[in-house]
Amino acid sequence: MSDGGREPAFARVDWKGRELRLEYEWVGAARTATNVIVFLHEGLGSISMWRDFPSTFCDRHGLAGFVFSRYGYGRSTPKPPGERWGADFMAEQANDVLPALFAAVGIERPWLFGHSDGATIALLYAAQYPAAGVVAVAPHLFVEDVSIASIEAARTAFESGDLRRGMAKYHDDPDSAFRGWNDAWLSPEFRAWNVEAEIAQVACPVLVVQGEKDEYGTLAQIRAIVRRLPKTRLLVLADCGHSPHRDQPEILAREAGRFILEHID
Repeated sequence: MSDGGREPAFARVDWKGRELRLEYEWVGAARTATNVIVFLHEGLGSISMWRDFPSTFCDRHGLAGFVFSRYGYGRSTPKPPGERWGADFMAEQANDVLPALFAAVGIERPWLFGHSDGATIALLYAAQYPAAGVVAVAPHLFVEDVSIASIEAARTAFESGDLRRGMAKYHDDPDSAFRGWNDAWLSPEFRAWNVEAEIAQVACPVLVVQGEKDEYGTLAQIRAIVRRLPKTRLLVLADCGHSPHRDQPEILAREAGRFILEHID
């Protein structure tokens, strides 16, 4: 196992004529159909890369949580070596895979707690499907030069550094996890990617969070969300990079928990 012994459950969903096995885990309070906090990981993430943040967060606030590894990540079905993800890969996850997964495990009108690409997927899902609310941590709405520079640096670290070996602790197939994300973001067609218009349909409560020292995007990302969704609550964290759940876990857990409990049914 890539995670030191945890035995996950698997949901089977159909996508593009294929059956995907997606690893998942329930954490926190007893599972329910509604008001579940669904954790959506970053572009190189998985269940195990969240570490204990989802379970600690849900235990602290008395919430039921659902954590899973997206297609290509963790112990979920790996991406075939020749498959390249297009610029719409986050929209496909939001509009096709997530609804099928939620139907398979019995989740309705979830809270979506997403990080990085996972935050974008959360917003895109909430724009099309019923959602109780969104906590979007370090989301991306468009491509910036700082994003490309950091993603190029990650490619160098994967191909000639220690990143691949480090990822093998969290993913059965680190090449699948890395290439799906990295190749998509660094493709020429991705430079024009922009989902500002798509997220304008979100009607549920939204909290957006970003670190001032985020190496994958500037504060222009979350300011764009506020322009499109003026009722959004904004949280900017000092001395914090791209991963607030690692850099500032106490503040993130407190403020996100407060926001959810204020708006929960």
